[in-house]
Amino acid sequence: MLLDKIRKLSQQYAPEVIGWRRHLHSNPELSYKEFNTAKLVAERLKNFGLNPVEGVAGTGVVVVIEGKSPRKKTVALRADMDALPIQETNSVEYKSQNAGVMHACGHDVHTSSLLGTAKILSELKNEFEGSAKLIFQPGEEKNPGGASMMIAEGVLENPKPSAIIGQHVMPLVPVGKVGFREGMYMASSDEIYLRVIGKGGHGAAPELAIDPVVIASHIIIALQQIISRNASPKQPTVLTFGKIAAEGATNIIPDEVKISGTFRALNEVWREEGLQKIKKMAEGLAESMGGKCEVKISRGYPYLENNPELTQRIRQAAEEYLGKENVVDIELTLGSEDFAYYSHQVPASFYRLGTRNEAKGITSYVHTPTFDIDEDALRISTGLMAWMAVKELMEK
Repeated sequence: MLLDKIRKLSQQYAPEVIGWRRHLHSNPELSYKEFNTAKLVAERLKNFGLNPVEGVAGTGVVVVIEGKSPRKKTVALRADMDALPIQETNSVEYKSQNAGVMHACGHDVHTSSLLGTAKILSELKNEFEGSAKLIFQPGEEKNPGGASMMIAEGVLENPKPSAIIGQHVMPLVPVGKVGFREGMYMASSDEIYLRVIGKGGHGAAPELAIDPVVIASHIIIALQQIISRNASPKQPTVLTFGKIAAEGATNIIPDEVKISGTFRALNEVWREEGLQKIKKMAEGLAESMGGKCEVKISRGYPYLENNPELTQRIRQAAEEYLGKENVVDIELTLGSEDFAYYSHQVPASFYRLGTRNEAKGITSYVHTPTFDIDEDALRISTGLMAWMAVKELMEK
């Protein structure tokens, strides 16, 4: 039975996949600079007898694994490859060797796992119909998002997939389990940069200055009214400012203040309205207080929606592979993911791979310097995605 073969190969290749993951974790690369990572991916794919296309959107790699009747149907599988600008503090043998760079979001897991899936599918290509298109993507962590760049370069064409599936680690879900959600799942994400300009002066003579610190304080507080009094309480949305820089001193009023933040939404109409309101309020409030506010908006990823029918199908495949007791529901989140770009082009589903193990002390969340995974997750993830792809190719 094909399911049993895939399970067996997933276990058989697990030590090799874990080795790839550890190598990638030790040698992380930032967004759009995944040169060595892409080289490793391409070399491994070639070793499997495949013919990858390199240099897509800079460092992206794409490969098509053709089964019987390869043009009958195509399903895409995606993994991201970039790391984050974080200094790792774990004490493990595979700790990052690149100062200030760390795979703190599990993209090393996604890449090594999809390589394992590629090895399984390439070995079993004579036992399924259709084709699997594997996408190894750069730049998920940084605008404009590698997904948008790969789509612009035709990654969803020739052949065009009927569906795309993505996987992401989840440190809140125990290892051995996976999570799914139908419909709206993740938020859009835009970066907000404010430059509040006043007139510097002596702290003891504020009447001779235009204090941008005070203006900035009013702007930050006032902009929260856009969320509390303009957004529908039925529509999840977030505006957070995480960085304020005012180069003054105890007795110096600076000339300007710089503020950085993020705006998240789950509705594209409200997203546009909210961004316009942020710009108008910040500019108007600063002007009313004698200053000026320059507003820069860096457009990020759209909201991510899991196609209900596709999600139901791959969830059923996961239940067949892992047992129903190991498949759980996950909640809507205001986090964002550039996999969302794919979800606006073809039916898509983004599921979560459990990586938590409290007994081993593996509990840290993503984007932290102590993030790690229980590598037993890689014993199931490769085969699981291979089975999902094969099952989806069977779908009429």
